Amino acid sequence: MDLSNLWFLFVPPLVGAVIGYFTNDLAIKMLFRPYKPIYIGKRRLPFTPGVIPRNQENLAQRTSDTIMESLLTPEELQNLARRLLQTERVQAAILWLLQVALKQIGEDREQKTAKIVGDILRDLTEESLPRLLKVMARRDDFLEAQINQVFDQVLLEFQLSESQARQLSDWVLQVALPPDVLRQAIVDVLTDRNIQVIDESIREKSSGTYWVVANVFGLRNTLTRLRAFCLDEKETANARLEELILSLETRDRLQAWLQSLSLQNLPLSTVRQLRKTTREAVRDYVRERGTEFIQKLGKSIDWDDVSVLLLRRLQSSTAVNSSLEVISKELALVLERYLEQDLEKIVAQVIPILSIDQVVVDRVNATSPAQLETTVQGIVKQELQAIVNLGGFLGFVVGVFQAILLFLN
Repeated sequence: MDLSNLWFLFVPPLVGAVIGYFTNDLAIKMLFRPYKPIYIGKRRLPFTPGVIPRNQENLAQRTSDTIMESLLTPEELQNLARRLLQTERVQAAILWLLQVALKQIGEDREQKTAKIVGDILRDLTEESLPRLLKVMARRDDFLEAQINQVFDQVLLEFQLSESQARQLSDWVLQVALPPDVLRQAIVDVLTDRNIQVIDESIREKSSGTYWVVANVFGLRNTLTRLRAFCLDEKETANARLEELILSLETRDRLQAWLQSLSLQNLPLSTVRQLRKTTREAVRDYVRERGTEFIQKLGKSIDWDDVSVLLLRRLQSSTAVNSSLEVISKELALVLERYLEQDLEKIVAQVIPILSIDQVVVDRVNATSPAQLETTVQGIVKQELQAIVNLGGFLGFVVGVFQAILLFLN
């Protein structure tokens, strides 16, 4: 066999392998390329654009239908929602939201939250609370238990301390009843008629030595001279009264009396009656003027500043920070109980809202053919290369058979 015959035996396998290899490679590329149709004049060349770009809308719809019918079924979405909304995850999300909200309140430069809280407090004290008080005041037992408790635990056991009694006695003797006020009180009491009444009463009711003094000397002249002395010698009378107060140790006696003053020393019946009258007085005042008092009190308070202070205190409060975890856990449990009952209904309502199928269609349609090619080749690059290699191998095998037939002929 000469050399020319050997070429007839080797050429078919090589040519078959090359043709098979490049034919499959060309076929795979024609799935995506050309990306756009090619026209000669007004006629579009066949096989342009590629198979996938030409049928991209159908591919998008088929992909969407496959995902919704086989992958993201309502049952699978429910299972996905259950895994996503586990109590631990929901609790962590709620805790994070609460912490972010608390931090945002502290970083609120325009104090929007403080203004909202201030408006709420203002409405509560000026509108809501007075209306509620007006309704509750109609009840017969309104504030009965509260007033009794305050009376029993505060007023009944209240007793002045030594320093309080000292301050109160000083106020009585220096402000309420100074010597000048006492002197004027003596003058007001010792009128001519009062002097006559006192003198006649002493004369009639006294006996023994006091009768002799009252009837022989009498009190009319003495009391008249005392009144004249208080009127004519004001400074001297004030000085004498002040000396008398000091000599009689009035301050110490008044202090001891105030310090010993307590409702517990009164008879039980008197205490009960006092408690009843106190309760009725407070209730009548609240019923008649409580609404007006609360409204005036609310208007006198700057609720914006109060709300700022309140929010700052809440933000730095350890009790609030430690309670966030408890609140998030309770909210997560409430949400879990709600989802157990209505998860199926919620998923059925969410699927149309999310429009997952339309999202898939839009995303596939929005993807360029070049991106589709890159994505597909990135996923099945080895498989596509295996197809190309298989084409070359099959071409080689066909060439071998052809070479054998040529050799046999």
